[in-house]
Amino acid sequence: MLSHLLHLQGIESVVIEDRSRQHVEERVRAGVLEHNTVELMRQAGVGERLDREGLHHDGIYLSFNGERHHIDMMDLVGRSITVYAQHEIIKDLIAARLAAGGQILFNIEGLKLQGIDGAQPHQPSLQFTHEGEPCEIVCDFIGGCDGSHGVCRPAIPEGVLKIYEKTYPFAWLGILAEAAPSCKELVYTYHDRGMALFSMRSPEVTRLYLQCAPGEDLAQWSDDRIWDEMLLRMTTKDGWAPNRGAVIQRGVTGMRSFVVEPMQYGRLYLAGDAAHIVPPTGAKGLNLAMADVVVLARAMAAFYRESAEAGEALLRAYSETCLKRVWRVQRFSSWMTHLLHRFDSARGFEYRRQLAELDYLVSSRAAMTSLAENYAGLP
Repeated sequence: MLSHLLHLQGIESVVIEDRSRQHVEERVRAGVLEHNTVELMRQAGVGERLDREGLHHDGIYLSFNGERHHIDMMDLVGRSITVYAQHEIIKDLIAARLAAGGQILFNIEGLKLQGIDGAQPHQPSLQFTHEGEPCEIVCDFIGGCDGSHGVCRPAIPEGVLKIYEKTYPFAWLGILAEAAPSCKELVYTYHDRGMALFSMRSPEVTRLYLQCAPGEDLAQWSDDRIWDEMLLRMTTKDGWAPNRGAVIQRGVTGMRSFVVEPMQYGRLYLAGDAAHIVPPTGAKGLNLAMADVVVLARAMAAFYRESAEAGEALLRAYSETCLKRVWRVQRFSSWMTHLLHRFDSARGFEYRRQLAELDYLVSSRAAMTSLAENYAGLP
């Protein structure tokens, strides 16, 4: 998306990727898009398939004590969400970049960053191997969009970044199932056995999650055991439950919150998971990354199209601008995580407190409005 936004401003960029095109276009990941992310796709000219195939949701459900309660975001804040898988967004963006003559190098190896401190007269450069040949790209700026396990953040000298991190005492066991979704919107369930989440990826595929232990052994979870637990936690008093189907993918996802400050060093600018990670409860990771690159593309466009002075001012403010939103999203994601997960094994104080909070939330328009405002997406 960063490369595409720069292209729309007439700015040349090169995307380098250490996996294959097939891998990045097929790896199933996040899928809930905020209102602003959908608008960004449309305004950038890559929203045609999203509008045609995305699943529009006006709200979400919160379920507890065997009853579902609807949070109508369109009624509360006039914004909505769309379910459209991250790998489908990547397909659309790769196709758009290649159609415009953009450069994307897949399967690169041995990436090293040089000259990122911005000291003159050296420009930043990237050195790597592609198709067996040594390559070097000399550039003005580097966008570090390479995730939490990439090379960009570790390339920043020790002592520059301050790390804020929290690890949660549980994980999510997630599955994809060949089953038509039994509800048009997401259902978050709070249960005395742990959280459960009903979602979907298409009209034929359901996405489901269970709160589990961080070191959960998938070998101990047969399809029958998974479905028994899903139905036990999610079935409501009116008989609603997820449709069963063949499990086509499963995995365990750890839960943590992570932020580095600042999100820049010299001519290197971190974006997305390279700079911050949120627990998936609030469906914010993809959307937060998109917000980052909007800010970065705007600053780079000012540098080239207005003046170096104007651009430098925005680039210097990049981290501060992004982090204001990052920490608000961290707050919301942490709140959603504490609202819906079991933190103790018995029906003690926390269990009763969480039930009371959920009961207050669904009975207060002010509280529901706050949830809707954050879930549909902050500016």
